[in-house]
Amino acid sequence: MQKTRTQKAQQVTWIGLVINVILSIGKILAGFFGKSSAMIADGVHSLSDLITDVIVIVFFKISDAEKDDNHPYGHGKFETFSTFLIALILFVVGLSIFYQGTSKIVTVVQGETLLRPHLIALWAAFISIICKEGLFRYTKIVGIQINSHAVIANAWHHRSDAFSSIAVAIGIAGAIFLGDKWVILDPIACVLVSFFIMKTAIQLLLPSIQELMEASLPKEVVSKIESLITMDNEIKYFHKLRTRKIGEVYVIDVHILLDNTISLVCAHDIAEALTTRFRKEFGSKTMVNIHTEPVEE
Repeated sequence: MQKTRTQKAQQVTWIGLVINVILSIGKILAGFFGKSSAMIADGVHSLSDLITDVIVIVFFKISDAEKDDNHPYGHGKFETFSTFLIALILFVVGLSIFYQGTSKIVTVVQGETLLRPHLIALWAAFISIICKEGLFRYTKIVGIQINSHAVIANAWHHRSDAFSSIAVAIGIAGAIFLGDKWVILDPIACVLVSFFIMKTAIQLLLPSIQELMEASLPKEVVSKIESLITMDNEIKYFHKLRTRKIGEVYVIDVHILLDNTISLVCAHDIAEALTTRFRKEFGSKTMVNIHTEPVEE
């Protein structure tokens, strides 16, 4: 039996949650026994992925609920809100890594030294990189398939953890093989990675804010809507075109002007044909509100 959109989103998220639990515990233990504060911090960073996994599972289930009296347009905004929360958490994680990195740089510049880590911490970093990059690619593919910004946002959170582990691996390798004076590589790499994480968070945050604020659909989508309207020669003109997005669903409101000599049945058929074109192009769940108006030739 073919899986629904929600089932696919929850499956990929549950897989990520289990992997994150194992990685978080493994990295914290490796950091503790390997004398690596960077690896312990990276393990704590992985714990933030657990939060976003839970957010996706809970909010996606809510967003899939049927319409009710209090939510006549459905619950799709919950998916958008989950994207907003994930991006916000991702930005905070980036700020945290930036702060940790700069603090360590200041510590080294002031003459203090950090403990040289053991190889177990380096191996843990390599395992984390492989697992998190693989999880990112798998989650992103599913997110694109089901057209879910929340799942895609969660995928980027996985990649932020992979980049964090790369920074940790560079710092640990430098400290082990190059000597104590190269320990500063770890915090420098963390600072660079933090900028990437915060940039990704902002790229995910802005669209979700726009959607929550009822922003119009992208210009290219609006242009496609306009072309679908003008395909019918019976439609003399249209105005008051308004568009927005609720989760994965497009909402289209438009007034079409028809010849005032045609029958009510004919006007209804023209509106229904336009609705069919919209739903064929943008999906069967597309919400369409068409108001017909008479106009003289």
